[in-house]
Amino acid sequence: MTTTHLKFNNLAKGKRQKRQAPFSLRLTFEERARLEEAANGVPLGAYIKAVLFSQDLQKVRRRGQNPVGDQEALGRVLAALGGSRLSNNLNQLARAVNTGTLPVHPEIEDELREACADIATMREELLRALGSGGAS
Repeated sequence: MTTTHLKFNNLAKGKRQKRQAPFSLRLTFEERARLEEAANGVPLGAYIKAVLFSQDLQKVRRRGQNPVGDQEALGRVLAALGGSRLSNNLNQLARAVNTGTLPVHPEIEDELREACADIATMREELLRALGSGGAS
């Protein structure tokens, strides 16, 4: 090591402040459930500190607990994906394109268009199920 590295390392070590050990609190199942209900989605540590030290709670941005708007639409998409050989077929197509062995004639072209339409339909259903709308 050079002298510069040694000086830097010594300075860095000297400026570090030792952190306090974390505080642990044991709660019964019922106590924790009451605490989580009172926190209303706010992380428990932040909620406990705010209540203990009479601080305002900062608004916590969270995703919804149940982001799926339409369970039936999601089920249809998952069923269609599960019943298809889509990933295997796409992999075979990609391999054929990469090796230059994909014969392109009207029948193949029609099948590719149909597959693209099916994927677009699944995408729309999935977006609708997640509450993001279907048209884009």
